[in-house]
Amino acid sequence: MSQYNNDDSLKQNNESFEILDISATNSINDEILDAFYHRDMLLPVINATLDYIDGRINNGLVLPYFAEIDIELWQEKQKSLDIYITDATEGRELNLEARGKDYATNILSYPSDLPATIIDLMPTLALGELIICHDVIVREAAEQEKTVAQHISHLLTHGMLHLLGFDHELGQAEQDEMELFEIEVLAGLNLPNPYA
Repeated sequence: MSQYNNDDSLKQNNESFEILDISATNSINDEILDAFYHRDMLLPVINATLDYIDGRINNGLVLPYFAEIDIELWQEKQKSLDIYITDATEGRELNLEARGKDYATNILSYPSDLPATIIDLMPTLALGELIICHDVIVREAAEQEKTVAQHISHLLTHGMLHLLGFDHELGQAEQDEMELFEIEVLAGLNLPNPYA
């Protein structure tokens, strides 16, 4: 496993985002990381998603995985996120282990699932880890006739929503809500509707 950006302090880029840790399996080389997963490319999407959710929270949105945490504390806490880039072989193994599905999927989300009492004591709020399968992202982007960067932006937003507790697999209402959030976050970044 190669370590690409370890514990980069990001306070200067966004007051609410503290640490972004990006690592990759050995088969993902630095050229791929620089071209598609450099923190300067991912941060605008991460920050836009968090800013959008903060706006929704101010209008009454409840975060499923953080419902027990004081909302002002959640909004004020510095956030951290781990991102791991993998290939189709390891992606398949991880998806089988996590979800019982024997194929590589585009993104897996592992929420931090920390109790509110622990979060209150921690200097940063760990959102969790996203595992991105680069091979699947590239294939799907070609199939959907979009750029790899656009697809990564969409799935990064999608994965972050999962880390907050939103789940499109719970039913049509949940799917519609999550898709609306994704469309609006991406529109704020001048990116097209990923579902159109």
